[in-house]
Amino acid sequence: MDFPKELKYHKEHCWVKVEGNRALIGITEHAQEELGDIVYVELPERGSETEQDESFGTVESAKAISELFAPVSGHVVDINDDLADQPELINDDPYESGWMIEIEMSDTSELKNLLTADQYKKYIEEEKG
Repeated sequence: MDFPKELKYHKEHCWVKVEGNRALIGITEHAQEELGDIVYVELPERGSETEQDESFGTVESAKAISELFAPVSGHVVDINDDLADQPELINDDPYESGWMIEIEMSDTSELKNLLTADQYKKYIEEEKG
């Protein structure tokens, strides 16, 4: 399983790619594998606000509907419009074409609450028991 080292990870299985005060966000390879084939994604509107650890949308798969939790707080500046017609992009490439939203962070110190790739891998192993 792939956990790119340059990303930060949230315990609710989202990844964050930080560029300045902006954060590109999606779900991890682990999350998409657990969900199975993703058939629908509900994302927030551009211009809406997110709060760290609060729901910002949902992902629907053949198995379940799962809430998405924001790894950081901020202002949604962009969403991946391609996911409306091609939600399978998340399964195909969760770290690139399957990204979900871009946030202008309101508090970059929240990044300290996120995990490194190694910490996230360990967290998943502990979660599985």
